[in-house]
Amino acid sequence: MAAKEQKKLITTPTLVLMIISTIYGFGNVSIAYDQMAYAGMFWYILAGVCFFFPCCLMMAEYGSAFKDAQGGIYSWLAGSIGERLAFIGTFIWLASWVLWLVSSASRLWITLSALLFGHDTTQQWHFWIFNSNQLIGILAILFVLLVTLLSSQGINGITKISSFGGAFMIGMNAIFIIASLVTIIANKGVTAQPIHGISSFIESPNPAFKTPIAIISFVVYAIFAYGGMENLGGVTDSMKNPEKTFPRGLIIASIFTIGTYVLMIFMLGWSVNYQQTLTKSSVNLGNVTYVVFNQLGVTMGDALGWSHGAALTFGLIMTRIVAFAQTLGFLGALFILLYSPIKAFILGSNPELWPKKLTKLNKAGMPANAMWLQAIIVSIIVFLVAFGGNAAQQFYLILTDMANVSTCFPYIFLIGAFPFFKAKKNLDRPFVVFKNRFWTDVLVCFVELILIVGIVFTFVQPLLQKDYQTAFWTLAGPIFFAIVALVFYQISAKRHHVEG
Repeated sequence: MAAKEQKKLITTPTLVLMIISTIYGFGNVSIAYDQMAYAGMFWYILAGVCFFFPCCLMMAEYGSAFKDAQGGIYSWLAGSIGERLAFIGTFIWLASWVLWLVSSASRLWITLSALLFGHDTTQQWHFWIFNSNQLIGILAILFVLLVTLLSSQGINGITKISSFGGAFMIGMNAIFIIASLVTIIANKGVTAQPIHGISSFIESPNPAFKTPIAIISFVVYAIFAYGGMENLGGVTDSMKNPEKTFPRGLIIASIFTIGTYVLMIFMLGWSVNYQQTLTKSSVNLGNVTYVVFNQLGVTMGDALGWSHGAALTFGLIMTRIVAFAQTLGFLGALFILLYSPIKAFILGSNPELWPKKLTKLNKAGMPANAMWLQAIIVSIIVFLVAFGGNAAQQFYLILTDMANVSTCFPYIFLIGAFPFFKAKKNLDRPFVVFKNRFWTDVLVCFVELILIVGIVFTFVQPLLQKDYQTAFWTLAGPIFFAIVALVFYQISAKRHHVEG
């Protein structure tokens, strides 16, 4: 009864906040500006219009047609192209998210350090006999176990924390916009980063991003910056009127995300001069978000005529604000990603493929045993990396390389399956966008081609840099996960007489 009462709590505003918490990251904005300055806007628009928005519309159709499915993308794939391919595609995706959890559980403490101390101090942390890496590892394990415990109590907590994180991300954007507007008005319309006609919006001031190959790498990054929306497919069964809520939430969140990314990149130029701020050796992709927020605070203080000390203090306040919002956004994403992928995989697949304990739901309607198994796997990997020395560090780098493109594979499967989904005759389709079969197939081929180019380039780029090890494991990752999934499926299906 309790589970049923909890079930239909996700409304459109809540879903929008959950999607924003999962997808949007100001870090993507600051990295885009660091690599391309104003020119990043064009490529983010292109990636949004050519990839993100069409994908959202396709997933909106999937979600509304399979509105009561517990398995999210697994159920979508199984209902379109069969159980076997659904199992392989979803397993590759799940494996990548498990590895993401490993890195994120540790990265959270860097963000927390920036919040508490204004910069990353984790390398100085130690306790008793544990050095910094070991202490971070222990904290990461405790955090994963705590989040799993809280998540397993029901969808209520996940919904509240993820939407809370999304709300704070929006709040951070509002603060950023207000501070940027105050700065540009106080400076009488003069931008910190000069605009030299249309070329400023096409050419990057970064010498590393002048070549076609480098620009392609940025486009690939922009495409991947929009990833993660598929995770919310696993909670359609917890939505009020999912056939309407899911499409509406996806469309609103996608428009917001594309618009926000572009606007934020543009507004960064109002307070951050590329040459003066981002060419310093101390600035890297890990801390650039805090650097640009700090610079915004300092520039605003200077523009308003404050003392230099007051401007620097305000810069530190802005750093704390973004760190706080990032921490909450991180938490929101972690709560969703500890639950949704494993739930989609375990509950979406045929229960006969699994031991009964893994598919069993607790009183809150959660696959708690499967979630705890995932937490144990993540904790073991974190422990090995933290305490295993150089060999373990190398092992972790290999795992990271293997997961590089695995996250994108559900899109390959979902987009490729869309024509088969459209051909199904026995489905109730409350939400339909793509009505012309020919143009639908053309769009599917176009988006699929973009994805394949992005994935291939992710493999080719390290080859061009003669980093053959990274190239090998990047290619081997999805192949290895696919083979593992296929072998497991074939054995289990044969044993239990399951047809795929």
